[in-house]
Amino acid sequence: MGKVLVIDYTICNGCYNCQVACKDEHVANDWSPIAKPQPDTGQFWNKVHDKVRGQVPKVKVTYLHSICQHCDDAPCIPACNADAIYRRDDGAVIIDPDKCRGNQLCLEACPYEDVIYFNDSLNIAQKCTFCAHLLDDGWTEPRCVDACPTGAFRFGDEDDPEIRALIEKAEPLKPEIDAQVGPRVYHIGLPKPFIAGAVFDSEADECTEGATVTATNVATGATCSAVTDSYGDFWLNDVEPGEYTLVVEKGGYLVQKLGPVDATEAVNVGDIAVWKV
Repeated sequence: MGKVLVIDYTICNGCYNCQVACKDEHVANDWSPIAKPQPDTGQFWNKVHDKVRGQVPKVKVTYLHSICQHCDDAPCIPACNADAIYRRDDGAVIIDPDKCRGNQLCLEACPYEDVIYFNDSLNIAQKCTFCAHLLDDGWTEPRCVDACPTGAFRFGDEDDPEIRALIEKAEPLKPEIDAQVGPRVYHIGLPKPFIAGAVFDSEADECTEGATVTATNVATGATCSAVTDSYGDFWLNDVEPGEYTLVVEKGGYLVQKLGPVDATEAVNVGDIAVWKV
């Protein structure tokens, strides 16, 4: 029965408590044989990245986290020719600081970016440990989870019903890689493209509420719709990347069509004018 970490980006508010708590726990603290002290600069074993999508004024921010995925089939383990990396019974993947010889092969083998760091002063590789020293001391969760004020970080046994329900909502961070290595960090609400804009009455020069905007994927024919709010704004969220045509409809107005719109990334199509019949 292994431990897992679930990160729900839909409720992460970007407070950075997890990043700060990790620093507080590991900087200047020697938790051998689990980990040597983390440098006060240059390393973030749990790092927050601001992922900004769209264009002003239609912008969304998701606070992503770079952290070791503690893979069941971690590529870093066989890559280490010093046998310094091992997987515990609870699933945590640990770099033994006393065995590490600084060859940096684990950094090259890891398929996830910015999760293993090299400490030049100690000549060792370092990363998140799931705060295994605290788990061994009776804690039920790592410091980052304990410090999260919104519940965006959840930690526990993978067969716990509550944790299992969260895992079922999760999405692969890197689908092809995840299928091969079996990460123990799960992600809910990963950022996806959106199409946003606003509709206005050209003659009255005012926002058009209640217009239906339908996007059709040029390649697949899949459609999604949204209704404009009192400001005339619409958001077509979580669309599949690709090109779309847009149709704007409202009773008493001429149908407006535009496109193709490139939604490979999130896009703001701007203001769309409509005219009364």
